[in-house]
Amino acid sequence: MPDSMEEIFDVVNNRDEVIDQKPRSVVHQQDLLHRAIHVLVFHSDGSLFLQKRSMLKDCFPGTWDSSASGHLDSGESYDICAMRETEEELGWRPDRPFEKLFKIDASKDTGWEFVWIYRVTYDGPFKLHPEEIECGEWFSRDHVNQWLTSNPEEFASAFRVLWKRYLEWEHQLSAPSES
Repeated sequence: MPDSMEEIFDVVNNRDEVIDQKPRSVVHQQDLLHRAIHVLVFHSDGSLFLQKRSMLKDCFPGTWDSSASGHLDSGESYDICAMRETEEELGWRPDRPFEKLFKIDASKDTGWEFVWIYRVTYDGPFKLHPEEIECGEWFSRDHVNQWLTSNPEEFASAFRVLWKRYLEWEHQLSAPSES
């Protein structure tokens, strides 16, 4: 019997349409498709804030990850979840919606999550939630790229996927358009 305080997630089909609700443990044990968000917080100098996940986390403890990330609660929208997770993990209450960039389809690498990626510029400060985050730091993009290349195992698998996609997305924006 699941813990009565356990989070309930929407289970979705391969088109990201809600088909059921299940406890978090069941969703993860059975590799059911579900929903999550990742927020990339950039400093005005271009550096990226990354968090080192707490060793208490059930998925990818002690690895580096997006600035903020998390699962959608049952019935919650992606946009509301992005704001909630940022406040919960970073102790910062955003005063405006984030830029919604792109969606990554659920796969083994994302933990069977459909993931919307958000971006915001904010220079801090943060008040990190110790049960969620061991520590956090600002890193240059070059540093993140070199680190991911040399030690990919130090990052949560979803971050490895989303960072590659983010760089491709950014490159497409900067590429000259064909007339």
